[in-house]
Amino acid sequence: MTNTTLTRRAVLGAFAATTLSAAPTFSKAAGFLRGSGDIRRIRMHSGRTGESIDMIYWIEGKYIKEALKEVNHFMRDWRTNDVIGIDARTIDIMAAAHNLMDVSEPYMLLSGYRSPKTNAMLRSKSRGVAKNSLHMKGQAADLRLQSRSVGQMAKAAAICRAGGVGSYSRSNFVHMDCGPVRTWGR
Repeated sequence: MTNTTLTRRAVLGAFAATTLSAAPTFSKAAGFLRGSGDIRRIRMHSGRTGESIDMIYWIEGKYIKEALKEVNHFMRDWRTNDVIGIDARTIDIMAAAHNLMDVSEPYMLLSGYRSPKTNAMLRSKSRGVAKNSLHMKGQAADLRLQSRSVGQMAKAAAICRAGGVGSYSRSNFVHMDCGPVRTWGR
């Protein structure tokens, strides 16, 4: 006997596969997220944990709570396994920038949430780690794409005009956050 029961996630996945082929519309909601469309999807891979996520987390103006919980877990501090609610604005910026770059490749997540303990440890090893990092509030992510340069990623994130964008060309990643609009690095 075949089990024909579909989970919510399976239905959303099927929905995503059939609807994401349409060109995204440009949203001006809250003054940003141009390019995010009526469906927001986030695709990431973590080299640290080996986990991947490909998820629709927003449909027609509403966040999907279960999806955001999965994103929170995925973006946890992998060193301590601590989980915090990731600010949905950060996820929106990441998704909008991804759409603007027109790539299917998932982001490589280098750092999402950082516990104060992890942030202090990283700060002791690098001057580039902020004492009051937005990573500790679940409001920032450090990301990489193999198919796009740091400059291309930073430009896409900056076009959203929704938060901070840091370019780290030497380390090949871009920092995106939902804090004040600003840019730094090269």
